[in-house]
Amino acid sequence: MDKKEIKVIKTVADELFGLLNIDGKFDILENKSSTDSVLDKESESVDIILDTKDTGIVIGYHGDTMEGLQLVLSLCIAKKLGRFIRVSLEVGDYKKNRIEWLKSLAQETKERVLSENKEIIIPEMKSWERRVIHLELQDDKEVISESQGEGRDRVLVVKPR
Repeated sequence: MDKKEIKVIKTVADELFGLLNIDGKFDILENKSSTDSVLDKESESVDIILDTKDTGIVIGYHGDTMEGLQLVLSLCIAKKLGRFIRVSLEVGDYKKNRIEWLKSLAQETKERVLSENKEIIIPEMKSWERRVIHLELQDDKEVISESQGEGRDRVLVVKPR
């Protein structure tokens, strides 16, 4: 991304946050190949770090509002730039803390799988959360993870190799 595109992203985010009366400051961090982001390894993306007093409102229940806002930002930016750029919105270290917790969950689940010698199902996870666990366990020699099911019934399964 060039400076002109970053400026467009900043303008779109400014406008959207203004329309939603979200008071605060934000920084934009470009991920050229997204290798820094655990959530997205392939497509071009930007991280928007939002500092606001309205943290709870912007994050919403289990991050639902924040995820919706990410999607709207991505679509608005795509409309302006003529190509899709994935936006990752971070508010109050929500995702950072969630990713750390998910990595810990992956290791705890692995230990349980090995001690009980049976598969463990982890229900009710968003796709990005399942991805964090898959990435955490992808090179593991003792367990394998896979997603099973469709839509809202999709679960993550960790089982012995």
